Amino acid sequence: MTDNDNSFQVTSAAAADGEPLPLAQMSGAFGIPGGQDVSPDLTWSGAPEGTKSFAVTVFDADAPTMSGFWHWAVANIPATATGLPAGAGSGSGLPAGAIQLPNDARLPQYIGAAPPAGHGRHRYFITVYALDVEDIGVPAEGTPAFLDFTMTGHTLARVTIVPTAETPAD
Repeated sequence: MTDNDNSFQVTSAAAADGEPLPLAQMSGAFGIPGGQDVSPDLTWSGAPEGTKSFAVTVFDADAPTMSGFWHWAVANIPATATGLPAGAGSGSGLPAGAIQLPNDARLPQYIGAAPPAGHGRHRYFITVYALDVEDIGVPAEGTPAFLDFTMTGHTLARVTIVPTAETPAD
């Protein structure tokens, strides 16, 4: 899925539009048996001219809250980057200068999918943003929602993969 008119694209071996997330991307921390809280690999290409940095977010719009649930947010990824390896959400594999913001569990890392049992299928919006600034100006303790708000005037293009996850009722 793209929100732009150019060739900006994102791919992942672990995440595909409309397909269930693998168990590795589910949350053991939130009690999913076998969940490993491993951030998905991401590879992007075709960023628009003028891109000075990237940001990546993972958002569950179907979480049973009024504001969804932010699973991951990384900002200030250098414009020379073409992706993030699987597991970068643990902090290893992030390019120099990139910062991870605390997710909605208040952890500066990736936290895997964990929809409440019986709540149905959730959509996980994995979005890569091409930005017109090297540093988006959000402090490391900032929230993903603040990052999202701040990027509004600096987004040249964005691309999204929307995998799903569901936890069956007990």
